[in-house]
Amino acid sequence: MRIRATVAAVSGALALSALALPSAAQADGAHGSTDTVAGVARAAQSASATQAGAKTGARSTAAAAASEPGELDLTFSKFTVNGGKPIVVGTTLTKTVPTTFTVTHAADVDIFASTVALDVTLYRGSFDSPTNEVFGDKSPVCKAVSATVATCKGQIDVWPRIDLLGNADATKWKASGFAVDFNGEDPADPDVTKIGFALQDNLGASSLQRASQVTVNAAPEPVKKGKTITVTGKLSRANWDDFAYHGYTVQPVKLQFLKKGSKTWTTVKTLKTNSLGTLKTTVTASVDGYWRFSFAGTASTPATNSTGDFVDVK
Repeated sequence: MRIRATVAAVSGALALSALALPSAAQADGAHGSTDTVAGVARAAQSASATQAGAKTGARSTAAAAASEPGELDLTFSKFTVNGGKPIVVGTTLTKTVPTTFTVTHAADVDIFASTVALDVTLYRGSFDSPTNEVFGDKSPVCKAVSATVATCKGQIDVWPRIDLLGNADATKWKASGFAVDFNGEDPADPDVTKIGFALQDNLGASSLQRASQVTVNAAPEPVKKGKTITVTGKLSRANWDDFAYHGYTVQPVKLQFLKKGSKTWTTVKTLKTNSLGTLKTTVTASVDGYWRFSFAGTASTPATNSTGDFVDVK
């Protein structure tokens, strides 16, 4: 679990960083624990449900004002992440994608108060106890459009070597929203029975994909017309178990050609990668142009094209 101990500005008001709680408990590296603000909200909801005899994970029908413990009268809507596109993550660089959402709240719930933190997260597993969860390094910037509605812009940050548990994370993730009013409680060690909270599931969904790349080499260069050109390459993708790129095996890849002076790539043939992810085929030289490999992608891996390799035909 990443440690976030910053304080960020939300439309001119100070708010606790989206999910950072500078607690010694963070050392255990657990995901979805009470070391995050979202985790605090879950704990508060569970405590509230226990006290009320309600089912954990379900929203209470009773709402409390921001200055009182219990569920806040606050909801999330119109959520988007990364413009609706999958989130492609490699092995080293942090991937940051934008989020947008709307918050609707009661007039007596001050979302700009210094004790309030809110944001959206992506998780997989169960809503009450996620297997994994990713969120933003910075608090969202929210702007009031009325006394009870605000539009917010935030981000999701994925740190491959810290956030990802392995290749199983290349799947569909759900979105949830949370808000916490600490009501004077120490954010590092709050009494969850004394804070205000809001949790909302099923805001939307997104997918995390393992970054892919494909190489190409067409030889010889130059070549005489009518002679054989050998085209080789390799399709590989990020492995989140060891954070290296490995060959993507038994995958269909198109060999494409772009004639010199043209703007349209044409598919010459389709071949499959071998057990190492490598590609090899031959074609007959006819005219000058560029050769490339094109991979259409899968649910867990995005599409990718190699650069074009120019061959001069004499």
